[in-house]
Amino acid sequence: MSPVIASQLQRTFRALAYPGFRVYAAGQLIGTLAFWLQTTAVSWLVLELSGNSGTALGWTLALQFGPYLLFGLQGGKIADSFDKRRILLLCSLGSATVTATLGAVVLTGHIELWMVYVGMFAFGSVAVVEGPARQAFYSELVDIEALPNAVGLGSAIFNTSRIAGPALGGLLIALTSTGAVILTCAVVFLGPALACAVLLRRPLTNPVHRAADAGGIREALRYTAARPDIIAVLVVSLLVSGFTFNFALTLSMLARTEFNTGADSYGLLLTALAVGALAGSLASGRRSGRPTLNTMLVSSGLLGVGTLLVGLAPTIWGAMILLGPTGFAMVYYAQAANQRVQMGVRADYRGRVLSLYMLVFLGSTAVFAPLVGWIMEQYGARTGLWLGGLVAIATPIALAFAKRAQIRRRATALTGKAMP
Repeated sequence: MSPVIASQLQRTFRALAYPGFRVYAAGQLIGTLAFWLQTTAVSWLVLELSGNSGTALGWTLALQFGPYLLFGLQGGKIADSFDKRRILLLCSLGSATVTATLGAVVLTGHIELWMVYVGMFAFGSVAVVEGPARQAFYSELVDIEALPNAVGLGSAIFNTSRIAGPALGGLLIALTSTGAVILTCAVVFLGPALACAVLLRRPLTNPVHRAADAGGIREALRYTAARPDIIAVLVVSLLVSGFTFNFALTLSMLARTEFNTGADSYGLLLTALAVGALAGSLASGRRSGRPTLNTMLVSSGLLGVGTLLVGLAPTIWGAMILLGPTGFAMVYYAQAANQRVQMGVRADYRGRVLSLYMLVFLGSTAVFAPLVGWIMEQYGARTGLWLGGLVAIATPIALAFAKRAQIRRRATALTGKAMP
């Protein structure tokens, strides 16, 4: 291997030089595979139970991410207050318990739609605590200069599972049943618990020491309110995530109602999206510093263009081809937003500020997914993709104009002359 290639590989995977990160990454690979298997199986189960109702599928997503709206900030407070290894171990066991219960009910043949809703709300309630702890834990496993790479590789792990999970899930549903797949996920969810049990016996690379003035949720909100750079991330994430990051909803409806295909084809659509997303994860992981606001805005616009084109694709093969670059832009944008938050806040505030970010990023799905599902049910599956694409294009343009107007006002106040 040439020195140039070796250097590039070292840069792309430098976080793996930390033993603790390697253990954690292995557990996350297993856990995210279970997540995508479950997402595929539950989405298909809801469509079966509801007669292809986009509204029902939208409510499923809303209830899964709804807990972020109710007590998302509490999850961040827990992440900043306790050992994240113990938090993640308990959350892994909680996810396995919820999923096993839902799978068992499905296999008995007594499953009803409301039971799926309850199960997804319970699963989301565990994720409220797990999410901020998982995101903030990267900074304790590696040194700060390797943090962008650790976050990028974490996303790459997630998207590697996104590639394998839906395709494998669709195949397993076709060969067995949704209940069997969901029950299998419960066992696979134990992987992260095992990794955290191993990490509890090892010292951390960069443990966080909580300062006396770190306070609680109110102090974290004041801290965020005084940071315009973080506020900009939250505003864009609210709209782009809420209307565009609904691919589990939009692609399942597209596969079932526009292309008239089965669960295996739906899995292939998600896999095509994930191939591009994996490439975007590795590309974003090569950053050595905090990404700029322009990086986030441009990648959001490109995501919007890709989503619009997917909505216009005449065949499933055309949609799969377009989903590759769309997935790249999706993750490149999401990682730019995540890294701007991760690398822009104090370490002892990181869990709470990340929980606020996740409340906006994931909680917006709970707010807008039922609306997107209803629009698709009334006007066709493609309209959900068109709407998401337009929002992802319009939001960064509006923010760029607002930023320019703010700069002009400041210049006018300083010089007394209006900028052209």
